[in-house]
Amino acid sequence: MNENHLLAEGFEAHRRHLRAVAYRMLGSLSEADDAVQEAWLRLSRSDTAAVENLGGWLTTVVGRVCLDMLRSRTARREEPLGVHLPDPVISGETGPGPEDQALLADSVGLALLVVLETLAPAERLAFVLHDLFAVPFDEIAPIVDRTPAAARQLASRARRRVRGAAPVPDADLARQREVVGAFLAAARDGDFEGLISVLDPDVVLRADYGPAPAPAPREVRGAAAVADQALTFSRLSSAGLLARPALVNGAVGVVSSRDGRPFSVLAFTVMDGRIAAIDILADPERLSGLDLTVLD
Repeated sequence: MNENHLLAEGFEAHRRHLRAVAYRMLGSLSEADDAVQEAWLRLSRSDTAAVENLGGWLTTVVGRVCLDMLRSRTARREEPLGVHLPDPVISGETGPGPEDQALLADSVGLALLVVLETLAPAERLAFVLHDLFAVPFDEIAPIVDRTPAAARQLASRARRRVRGAAPVPDADLARQREVVGAFLAAARDGDFEGLISVLDPDVVLRADYGPAPAPAPREVRGAAAVADQALTFSRLSSAGLLARPALVNGAVGVVSSRDGRPFSVLAFTVMDGRIAAIDILADPERLSGLDLTVLD
């Protein structure tokens, strides 16, 4: 077995882990795959004789690649984009397949990824690598051109923002389904009070319609405002929709289609028996790229 084959085998053993790191860093499945491929190219061009921990080396390489991609993304962004939801990982109600299990470890729901989108690139890297993958600050520091103490401060600042804005979902899927089912039934029946009863008072609804002018508010906060929005959506959009239950990033969600084409993906964050967040992806271009065969 030659050296290149051994190197490729070693890389493949870490691929799922690296993709999970990149997905948390970028919130994009296609960009995560690009970052992992770039890590392989760098590995194949490097002298790895002195590398004692290949997994650690690859993780830091992927971190550098993702940091560069985030900085480039920020530099290109001239106008605020409003709400931008990360790519959802969709699976059937029986759970994700082997390829997606690593992506969804540590309860990486859309609500958490949305908050990560608001962090500065260096803060996001420090938080993701340290808090989600236990990379020491001594290894994070050179990636962000900081001292270990400064890298620790980046992660601490990010952690405070995450804790304040990303609700931790209930783990019981059966309970999630019960709450979401009650919400959908109340919206279908025009039951405002029924909606209020299953919504957290501080619930936030975020909708990503893509770059075109938004047909409705992109972000709505508060139980009454979200209930109003749900009733309006149900009246205007329910005709002809086929709604299928799904798991969206491991939590209960709904995938809707019309005339055989994806219409929306709804992800619900249920916390303490009430819906704390609803994230809606309704960007036609991004929806067209989703693999929904897992629901068939």
